[in-house]
This record gives sequence, structure tokens and C-alpha cells, in this order.
Amino acid sequence: MIYEPGYLIPTGLRQAAADGKKIVFTNGCFDILHAGHVQYLEEARGMGDILVVGLNSDSSVTRLKGSERPVNNEHDRYLVLQALRAVDYVIIFQEDTPYELIREIQPDVLVKGGDWAPEEIVGSDIVLSKGGVVRSLRFVEGLSTTGVIEKLRGGA
Repeated sequence: MIYEPGYLIPTGLRQAAADGKKIVFTNGCFDILHAGHVQYLEEARGMGDILVVGLNSDSSVTRLKGSERPVNNEHDRYLVLQALRAVDYVIIFQEDTPYELIREIQPDVLVKGGDWAPEEIVGSDIVLSKGGVVRSLRFVEGLSTTGVIEKLRGGA
């Protein structure tokens, strides 16, 4: 599902929130999925009932990571993420940050990888203002998309 401000959030997600399910939100490029991503998403899912992944669009990834990224297009990245047992919803967003998407979803828990301090996580103000939780999850050393790309290029 592609999100643009003003688009509808999936009905099932709205219903889950109305039913009192704890909604967890995270976001990222998820360009080349690796074990660190999978561990991170499973840990995030364990913090609530529903895991929503905001996925940076191709144009957003290019603006953030440079002209050689993404390696995999948004459709393929969406399909891979949506196939993971831990993930309930994947929503593609066009902006550089998921701030407006977070405002629309109003998650109970907001998480990012351990390289983000909780107060630096985009949307933390929204989640904290409603009494939610913002967490920075453990970063898995040695596992990164950049590292995978360097290895493929014959580097480290």
C-alpha cells in the first residue's frame, strides 16, 4: 500500500486500534533484507499486537542514500517485508520521514534500530504525547545494508 497524506489507512489496522490492540510502528528503507532486519522486526513485533512497517519509497531512498540506491525497488521490498511472519502491515511513504504517517496511524509503540536515540526518533513527540512508548532496539553489529553492498563490491 502506498501512503500519501490524505490517503486512507487500511481498514484492518483502524479496526485493530479500535479493538484496543497495541500498535507498534517502525520504518526504514529495508533495501537488502538481512538477518539484522529480521531480528529487529521480530523484536519490534514482540512489543505489541500489530506491527506496521513504514517503508521509504524509491524516491525517498534515493534522496536519503544517494543515486545508487535503492538496490531493490519499493514493490520488491514491500513483498519481502509483507511475507515476514512478524510484519502485519507495510505502508510505503513518499516523504523523507514517516512523520505524517505516524500522525495518521497514532501507534502505541514507536521503535527504531539502536543507532537512534529515542528522543531523535521521528514521531516520538506524537507517540509520547498520547502516553505511548518510544524505544531504540538493540543494533546488531556487523549487519547492515551498506556492509552487504561493500561485501558484494569486494570490500570488507
